Amino acid sequence: MNTTRRTMMRRLALALGLILPLSAQAADPWPQRTIRVVVPYPPGGPADIMGRLAAQKLGERLGVNTVVENRSGASGTVGAEAVRAAAPDGYTLLAAPSVHVMGRQVLRSVPYDPVGDFTPIARLGQGPLLVLANPSVPGRTIAEMLPALRAQPSNFSFGLSAFGAANHLAVLDFNRRAGLDLLIVPYRGSGPALTDLIAGQLQLMIDPMSAALPHVQDGRLKALAVTSARRSPIAPEIPTVAESGMPGLEFASWYGVWGPRGLPAEIVQRVNAALVAGMRDPNVVERLAALGNEPVTETPEEFAAFIEADVRRNTEILRTARYQPE
Repeated sequence: MNTTRRTMMRRLALALGLILPLSAQAADPWPQRTIRVVVPYPPGGPADIMGRLAAQKLGERLGVNTVVENRSGASGTVGAEAVRAAAPDGYTLLAAPSVHVMGRQVLRSVPYDPVGDFTPIARLGQGPLLVLANPSVPGRTIAEMLPALRAQPSNFSFGLSAFGAANHLAVLDFNRRAGLDLLIVPYRGSGPALTDLIAGQLQLMIDPMSAALPHVQDGRLKALAVTSARRSPIAPEIPTVAESGMPGLEFASWYGVWGPRGLPAEIVQRVNAALVAGMRDPNVVERLAALGNEPVTETPEEFAAFIEADVRRNTEILRTARYQPE
């Protein structure tokens, strides 16, 4: 083989060495490895329930392993920051409740922009809240309870799963409507707060039905009202807030999935399609209904528009309540 021919062969081998890996990469579309779904609250609460459901459906629809990582702390900002700092490659996602988008309005120090630093992918579901009381609190409705609260307000405190959550906004509105300023005690998620409410270390709480209803049904907690315009079909015995004596106290908690900023549009669409299909599964619809929730199926663009409107409404509630970031 002459020198020219050997040179040509070396160049061809080098070219093939460069081209083949690129071709192999193009032939291996996302996803090819485990997807991590970060839930920024402890296990057992409503955020964890919805996050695990999202991870399960992603695994089924995309054909890859998914793991849920509970990273609680600092009102959900620890887990969210981990996702913000992750590579925008579709392998790290955030599953969080509505509180996520309100971080800058309710906390003094948030290490990211809750809206601008994340890519909205899908809203999963929504459901009403329950106005809860330890069984030792007098009254079966809000109206029956209020005289005791007004007589000795220092004896009553509200548990709170996270600043900026739907239940936080509901507690602020409750205090305003009742003319009270009851102490609000923050916790790292619904689970620990509900435990203390059951134990009597707290007296009151407003929390998603999905987490609280089992404790009401077994008699460990008392439900004074549901924060919706109509009674829930799974607990028709619980009055609405209007029937219970506080009309206008209407709130819902919702749950969504985000990726880091810059997540490619193709991956956003694939995750959205997988979650929308998963939420439409009759078994999922039935499971959510049993928790008092309903599925939501939106495009990423619809989810982004919903976030904008929700932040605007809730910011006004905080302004009216003269809330100061913690």
